[in-house]
Amino acid sequence: MRRAFSVVVAMLFVVTSASVAHADEGSVTRVTLTSANSFQSRVEERLLSRTVTLAAGESRHVRGRLQATSSVPQIVSMNNTLKCVNSAGAVVGTTSTSSRNHEGSDTTYYARPGHLPIDADLLFTAPSAGTYTCGLYGYTASTSLSGYHLTAVATDTWLEVSDTNQVGARWWQNPACSSTGTSSTCTYVGAGTSTAWVFYDDGTPVHKWNAAANASSVQALATLELTTCYTGTASCKSSIDAYEQPRGTNAVVDVRFEFIQLDPTAHTCRTTSTATSRKTIRDDAHHYVANFALSGIPIDPTCGTRTFLMRIFVKHVSGNPIKIDGEQSTTSLTNGIAMNIF
Repeated sequence: MRRAFSVVVAMLFVVTSASVAHADEGSVTRVTLTSANSFQSRVEERLLSRTVTLAAGESRHVRGRLQATSSVPQIVSMNNTLKCVNSAGAVVGTTSTSSRNHEGSDTTYYARPGHLPIDADLLFTAPSAGTYTCGLYGYTASTSLSGYHLTAVATDTWLEVSDTNQVGARWWQNPACSSTGTSSTCTYVGAGTSTAWVFYDDGTPVHKWNAAANASSVQALATLELTTCYTGTASCKSSIDAYEQPRGTNAVVDVRFEFIQLDPTAHTCRTTSTATSRKTIRDDAHHYVANFALSGIPIDPTCGTRTFLMRIFVKHVSGNPIKIDGEQSTTSLTNGIAMNIF
């Protein structure tokens, strides 16, 4: 029997760190916000965009960072959404959103006080030949405030779109999980179950992706969105109330991203992964985004296949339970991308 082996790569990034390193196939064009742009409560605003003309079936990797300040010290929600529209302005395909509460104009919890950065990724595939505009959209809301705004920071807010077709690239997303957490397909940890494997044992079909025959290596990216379940939150199902603790208890989790090359029997041959990282998720932030990147993954010829699977390990360590956010309507909050590098 072939002995499986692992390569651990310390490349876990979260939204409070620098931009995640990645290496798409071909060049990438970045569009940067040149002047500060404010967006009001409950009004989604397109902050950046790029228009591309694609053949049917062509794919582009879309990546964006929204960094924003707040006009108020109170906690408000903040979303970074990526989506593409056709020439008629209709949204095409899946929308990708990363979300976290902005903890106020005076918060010191971010690398730069008061400046919250949120990253998101999207793999857009044209269903038919045409012109499409892919954009980065900012959104904020509050149940108790009005008249405030968030401001997207110039230079630190940007949108990237790959310039060439990402041939054979694949998109992963986990099952539906409503904002109230009541969907039957929601996954929780810390509420009777301590661990989960996203894209593997969470109800997601276990996709096996085949790298192209002429690819020299592969790249794997993933975004994991988590929500804390504290006493009284409207974001988690009532059946886990007994596990919830008062707001401010926070949650501690271990996370790890794995991309696994299989052998001909569909068993593990080679695992490339990030290091396991322990993270504290603040109840005030409520939502938490972890962005993972594994670049330059070799394709091991001794494995006998060029087949891979993707998964994210999540372990509840202490504190409040965690909901693993999933698809909401046509919007994906937890997702992954695999790309060939030629």
